[in-house]
Amino acid sequence: MPEPILYEYSVIRIVPKVEREEFINAGILIYSKPAKRLLVKTYFNADKFNLYTTELDRKQVQLNLKSFELITRGDKDGGPIAKMDLASRFRWMTAVRSSCIQTSRPHPGFSTNLDQTLERLFKELVR
Repeated sequence: MPEPILYEYSVIRIVPKVEREEFINAGILIYSKPAKRLLVKTYFNADKFNLYTTELDRKQVQLNLKSFELITRGDKDGGPIAKMDLASRFRWMTAVRSSCIQTSRPHPGFSTNLDQTLERLFKELVR
């Protein structure tokens, strides 16, 4: 049986009205230093989004979610943050901010399969 790997995860959230502190879970971000991996999976739930707001630009929010994927992959279209090392990218994406896209505080865990853990957390917390 494989050794459990330490990882951290954070939930990506759409916060339509920051002052109300209501949010829609929109993705999972996983970082594991020992495994040297940074993973992300996002989902834009249009029905929930429309229930919460008509003020935010839907396309812009979707682009902002997409930036998490670009940064995680280290894609050149992810800008200067995508060029940083994995830990720095994770810390930048999970930094506390007051914007319409936020993340939860990172939570630790152990996994023998990070891809399966990503899918499980996504199913439990996002979909």
